Amino acid sequence: MTPPTSDGAPESRLLRVVGTWGLAAGIVNITIGGGIFRLPSGVYALLGGASLIAYVICALVMGLVVTCFAEAGSRVSLTGGLYAYIEVAFGPLVGFVAGALLWAGVTAATAAVASFFGDALAALVPSFASPAMHTAIIVTVLAGLAALNVFGVGVATRFIGIMTVAKLAPLAIIIVAGFLSLHTDRLALGPMPSTGDLGRGSIFLIFAFLGVEAALVPSGEVRTPARTVPRAIGLALALVVVIYIGVQVVAQSALGPALATSKTPIADAAGVLLGPAGRTLVLVGSALSIFGYVSGMTLAVPRMLFAFGRDGLLPTRLAAVHSRFRTPHVAIIVQTVINIVLATTGTFEQLAIAANGAILLVYGCCAVAVVVLRRKGVGSSGAFVAPLGGVVPALALAAVVWLLTSLTSREWIAQAIIAAAALVVFAVTRRARIGSEGR
Repeated sequence: MTPPTSDGAPESRLLRVVGTWGLAAGIVNITIGGGIFRLPSGVYALLGGASLIAYVICALVMGLVVTCFAEAGSRVSLTGGLYAYIEVAFGPLVGFVAGALLWAGVTAATAAVASFFGDALAALVPSFASPAMHTAIIVTVLAGLAALNVFGVGVATRFIGIMTVAKLAPLAIIIVAGFLSLHTDRLALGPMPSTGDLGRGSIFLIFAFLGVEAALVPSGEVRTPARTVPRAIGLALALVVVIYIGVQVVAQSALGPALATSKTPIADAAGVLLGPAGRTLVLVGSALSIFGYVSGMTLAVPRMLFAFGRDGLLPTRLAAVHSRFRTPHVAIIVQTVINIVLATTGTFEQLAIAANGAILLVYGCCAVAVVVLRRKGVGSSGAFVAPLGGVVPALALAAVVWLLTSLTSREWIAQAIIAAAALVVFAVTRRARIGSEGR
């Protein structure tokens, strides 16, 4: 796949308005979702005082993976993110299968979190707890965010930047308050967990770091991607790691052994540090965090459908660009309808089970794609190059394979079904794509 160059091509009509800070905000916004507000108790229950070691392991693994993303993104500036990177490296077949896995994973995650947002509001406002209100909230939020994205990627990116600040503010307050009254005795490592327990704890945590792949989907709307993508990824990952470790330290310090059984660890820690007002602040922050995640995914995921339509793998109407707002409005509308159906019916549950493994499979493909893109000389002029040659992609692939060994047979079957469906779609559309290329 080569970047479209004609003025009439869909890709050329998109506006490149997303800069370093906008892309970094999108990555942080998607990565730090609602999970951070309940993550510390789960990892503490698994590892106790050694929880912080798992954070360091995950940070190192994701550092390797996102370095591959940074190089691939600086070489391939097409909308589609990892799907586009892998397709340029390996061709349409492998690219589409990887893209289908990625789209299935992030779509399930978006629908699930949208449903969780309704639950979070119900916790704050009990009158919102009825099924009818839950559905109404989901439809209103998803439709409103879709409209915002149709009106322009610049507007949507600025909104995501605001939401990122809003969701991080409560966490920053709790971290500062916690460090001012730190109980260092509760941070002792204690007995070291076994290698197996540490591995399970790291696997549990790694999913809290996922999200960069979705934020990179609108690559066709990023200014000077060779410079913007690596800088944004580096800034975002550094901020995420600092926040995650800070939150874990504060939660352990404030709650001690009680952290292992807390269902709302950050809110409970805020209650200890700041009283009832602090707990309410964190509950509001949790709702904002979930809302911010959904808003970021509403920006990113439709661009995958746009990319599939652009490449003739799905109806070309999905690659339509609005004449006034210059956004992929058809893809946004279709994706929003899918999200609403899944979020309000719960039929996405089995797909959600396979989502994490599917995304990790795509991560592994991207690590290999970096080496292939180098050999092909794609985007070699001014591209960011991962240090140590092929060592970083090799280590990233090894880390992903290690994580994939934890998948169950049921999860592998679900991923095989997604891949098989992608192969069928690819075969059915092959003749039309060949005919289109011949014209």
